[in-house]
Amino acid sequence: MKLGKEEIQKIVLGVLLFFGLVYSYFNLLLGPLVAHTELNRRSINGLQPVIDANKAQIARTKELEAQAPKVQMVVRQVNAMIPEGAPVAWFPTRMAEFFKRQGIDHVTTRLNSESADGRYKAYRKLTWGVDVPKVEFLHFASALAALENEEPLIEINSVQIDASRDEVDTQHILITLNNLVRK
Repeated sequence: MKLGKEEIQKIVLGVLLFFGLVYSYFNLLLGPLVAHTELNRRSINGLQPVIDANKAQIARTKELEAQAPKVQMVVRQVNAMIPEGAPVAWFPTRMAEFFKRQGIDHVTTRLNSESADGRYKAYRKLTWGVDVPKVEFLHFASALAALENEEPLIEINSVQIDASRDEVDTQHILITLNNLVRK
């Protein structure tokens, strides 16, 4: 069986078309598909740390949500301890009444400064100076201990005690304390 010139040309043309089709399939169709798949795989692997970080954040959020009722109860208790109105109106009166109950008269309270409390965003910290002009030290020490026990929102910063030579049995005391109040 002899093949003619036209048949040889058809066979050569068919083989060339077959190779062209195979080349086109691998380079034009399969090649970009593989490159795109590899790019997606690298992108997914790059997102894995972000996914892990987000899972950890979700776990922390669930833990905070579980603790929220306890924290809300504490916040309600703290808010119940803080009287309504401006602290300048009620705090000096409160200190005078407290020390009067303890048997100490003539207490003067003044506001020294006000600052935001970094630990609690809804509250601010007021610094007060409480001046007790004449008091017996032991009597004052028991009153100060009672103040710390009765007022949990008060933090005593310093106590300055001045004794004079004229009156040895009484001292002049200046207390610096912080009080937590709502913003």
